[in-house]
Amino acid sequence: MKAPGRYIVFKRWDKLEKSDSPEVVICFAPPDVISGLFTLDSYDEAEQNMVIAPFGSGCASIVQYPYMEVKAARPRAVIGMFDPSARPFVPPDTLTFATPMSKFARMIDNMEESFLITPSWAKVQKRIK
Repeated sequence: MKAPGRYIVFKRWDKLEKSDSPEVVICFAPPDVISGLFTLDSYDEAEQNMVIAPFGSGCASIVQYPYMEVKAARPRAVIGMFDPSARPFVPPDTLTFATPMSKFARMIDNMEESFLITPSWAKVQKRIK
């Protein structure tokens, strides 16, 4: 993959400004949160494989693969940070979920009518720190 520019800017969600236009959203999260993101990502899809976990480095899972999905007709999310050389740099209960911003915006639009309002998710939510 050819880099889209000389630099890639990473910015926390709460630091975004109106002039920012992120292409990919990357979440570092524990498994319970990842399960919610995984389920919400597929909420409005008929295809079963809308979230992938391809083999690659930690950087590939948060930059290369998600960026390759930006231009896809049906963008997929990427679960990652499985690389043993990257694992020491994240907490032991943390993985990543990265998805193109276009897909993330759809996920946000679906929140109010999804599983997030069910008693099942309420039970999981109590476990999230």
